[in-house]
Amino acid sequence: MGRGPKRTLGDRAEEQAFRFLIDRGLRPVARNFRSRGGEIDLIMLDEGCLVFVEVRCRRSASFTKPELTVDYRKQRKIIRTAALFGARNRAYSNHVMRFDVIAVAGQDPPDIQWIRDAFRPNDSAL
Repeated sequence: MGRGPKRTLGDRAEEQAFRFLIDRGLRPVARNFRSRGGEIDLIMLDEGCLVFVEVRCRRSASFTKPELTVDYRKQRKIIRTAALFGARNRAYSNHVMRFDVIAVAGQDPPDIQWIRDAFRPNDSAL
């Protein structure tokens, strides 16, 4: 069974975000890290900082900007999944963590917005 158009759009946006970050000097650690509680699209290193990246896309930003779809519940899932990644990958346990959002709107060419430090964990999120 093939992938639907929505998944294909998401895959394309994720690849565009990945290339965008590589071009800006970030180094890849993992893609599509999954746990029972959620998924993190991209995990990158930005010098000494471990960056967890949520990629959001829309065909057009005219209805809702993609970055606005990362609500509190989604942030909480990402934070919990990042904590699990850290527990499973001790090599990164001493790295500072950051949570970024890459918003991709449109297609040819896409408008890519990089929101660094888009949200932060607090004690109630864990």
